[in-house]
Amino acid sequence: MLATGLIAIEATILATAVPTIVRDLGGFTQFPWLFSIYLLAQAVSVPIYSKLADTLGRKPIILFGIGLFLVGSIFCGFAWDMTSLIAFRAIQGLGAGAVLPIAIVIAGDIYTVAERAKAQGYLASVWAISSVVGPSLGGVFAQFLTWRWIFFINIPLCLIAAYVLWRNHHETIEHRRHRIDYAGAVLLTLSLTLLILAVLEGGLAWAWNSWQSIGAFTLGGLLLIAFVFVERRAAEPIIPLGLFRRRLIVTTSLISVGIGAILIGLTSYVPTFLEAALHVEPIVSGLAVAALTLGWPISASQSGRLYLRIGFRATAFIGLAITVVGAIALFVTAPAESVAAVAISCFVVGLGMGLVATPTLVAAQASVDWRERGVVTGTNMFARSAGSAVGVAIFGAIANAIIADAGRGDTFEPAIVAGANAVFLAVAISAVVTFVFALAMPKVSAADVEHRDPATDDAGPRDPSTDDASRPF
Repeated sequence: MLATGLIAIEATILATAVPTIVRDLGGFTQFPWLFSIYLLAQAVSVPIYSKLADTLGRKPIILFGIGLFLVGSIFCGFAWDMTSLIAFRAIQGLGAGAVLPIAIVIAGDIYTVAERAKAQGYLASVWAISSVVGPSLGGVFAQFLTWRWIFFINIPLCLIAAYVLWRNHHETIEHRRHRIDYAGAVLLTLSLTLLILAVLEGGLAWAWNSWQSIGAFTLGGLLLIAFVFVERRAAEPIIPLGLFRRRLIVTTSLISVGIGAILIGLTSYVPTFLEAALHVEPIVSGLAVAALTLGWPISASQSGRLYLRIGFRATAFIGLAITVVGAIALFVTAPAESVAAVAISCFVVGLGMGLVATPTLVAAQASVDWRERGVVTGTNMFARSAGSAVGVAIFGAIANAIIADAGRGDTFEPAIVAGANAVFLAVAISAVVTFVFALAMPKVSAADVEHRDPATDDAGPRDPSTDDASRPF
């Protein structure tokens, strides 16, 4: 819970201070990189950390991640311009890539499927507290002190989390020789970096049909294809391709992509919209974002009872239907320029996503045994991080294109408002597409996956590729 709190605070505290950071450091068109570089670093490192957690153990990996997150936070606090802040956010992202997914893996190790219904309530409470404290604290720092405290506040939090984990978490690991897939890790990192760079800068730094854009898309795609070939031959691949022969893993991963895009679209642009359209203070826009992240844990804490009764797929359907309604309501009511309407719409979206994220992740985790749990959890979290990284790149490209068409710079408020409205429409479309992904999710109940619960499975090693074809999921 303490480790999760680090990432939960970071997910909400920065967004409310973006306008203040831009006024101090400049570079409005660069600010989406504050999110995308963090999410990119997190996304590409999650599969690597997850694989190492299955081999070296959960404890050393999560402690390493907390340490790296601490170093990145200190550097961010001393950033002197937008470029340096973006670079130091990458270090933070590399640390976050180990913290959140490994915390979820640890929780999965010590609770059965039925027990996780209650455990999710405790973990969701962390997000509930952070959803209020994070945006409010970010607004207070930006308005009354300095935005740099947004990063310095992580110093005591990291030290406390690391100490408690070091002292209280104990695990027994079977040590054997492993072959780390360095080639796969490098290819995955380079391919995603090029693809996201092409999406974010296309139409802004260079034209979509320019050699830079075409080259980045082409090279990124080729490297991604090469990554697939390397993974097929690797002895211990970063992302075992056999996982994607299981429909449950594929569909829950696609749903996670959509969740990541929706979440980052709203948390990135709701504060900007409110502060540009209504001239509200950062602390007020922070509370509007808090409505989104408060609705999520409220429903997530109750989702366990629901998926134990009606199944994972039905629970996800209900959640996505609520998410679509909330996203459309935000787009429709945004022109009214009402803080209350925006906050209520965000709260509804959060309620829906809480009923989607938890059941789909638990279903994916519980469908495999202990030795695959780290990789499966990492794949799901990687999908969400990749969705956020690609989402913020696409949303940033949309907003920046509208601002550029206005021809009056990134301080022209009507253009900023129009760009945010366009992002809200894109978020609503993303919610509808995610609902379509859920249609392909197999009908799986808690009873169906209980026999694969890692808390009760035999922990002996086996080759997961030998039984993929026979699995019903």
